[in-house]
Amino acid sequence: MFVPCGSSAPPVFEGFTLLLPAVSVGNVGQLAVDLVIFTLDMPKVGYFYTDCLVPMVGNNPYATAEENSTELSINAEVYSLPSKKLVVLQIRSPFVKNKYRSFCQTVLSWVKSSRCAKVILLSSSHAYQRDDQQLHGTPLRYLLSPAIQKTAGDLMQRLNWKEMEKVAAYPGVNDAEMVLHIPGGGITTLLFSESCSNEIQMAVLLKFCSEGDNIPDALALVNYLNEWLQLIKSEQNSDAPATPSQWKIPHSWRLLFGSGLPAALF
Repeated sequence: MFVPCGSSAPPVFEGFTLLLPAVSVGNVGQLAVDLVIFTLDMPKVGYFYTDCLVPMVGNNPYATAEENSTELSINAEVYSLPSKKLVVLQIRSPFVKNKYRSFCQTVLSWVKSSRCAKVILLSSSHAYQRDDQQLHGTPLRYLLSPAIQKTAGDLMQRLNWKEMEKVAAYPGVNDAEMVLHIPGGGITTLLFSESCSNEIQMAVLLKFCSEGDNIPDALALVNYLNEWLQLIKSEQNSDAPATPSQWKIPHSWRLLFGSGLPAALF
């Protein structure tokens, strides 16, 4: 559960939007959340204590100076920006086997007790496993739980977004039974289903992609999110959407693919 950091009173998240990533193909959701946290300069307000994630500790991924470069970060941390009514749960390690459902239930329990207004999950799915109908148009998709459909459904239509298509449960055998299938999406399907069952306002934003250099995918996904939440504005036109160059890249991304080859090798 949530553990506040510091000795001050614990933060209040009532009416806030909770943003979190799925640990999915290309780590696109996690990279997109990095961009949000670093660009908005969101302060860390606590940790998410759970045994469902592989233990991890590392340096501050958002360090900007020598003074804060020695701060430690762990597998699940919480950042908040009251001015935008936004709270972010960043996940930095994979899930322990057979702990997916337990994690989903813990997160949704926290959402209820914190009285968050809605949850937005950033995710991704294998591009090579798309259905024929998913090959057309944009690689970005969304899902809305019934509880948020009334408030956000019309907006999605105005934005001309495409809803994630359901596919045949047994292709070629029984095409009548349609199911939600998000290969490579990690906890996406489970967390979405649990949110629907618990009448929680939840939206899933995802991108079809492949493993590799997924920075362009993360920028595309965070711009997709920004069309809805308007977290940052275009510098030239306040009504225009943000451009990729307006998102600040964390310095830790320089090591996404490890350090360079030593010159002594050549």
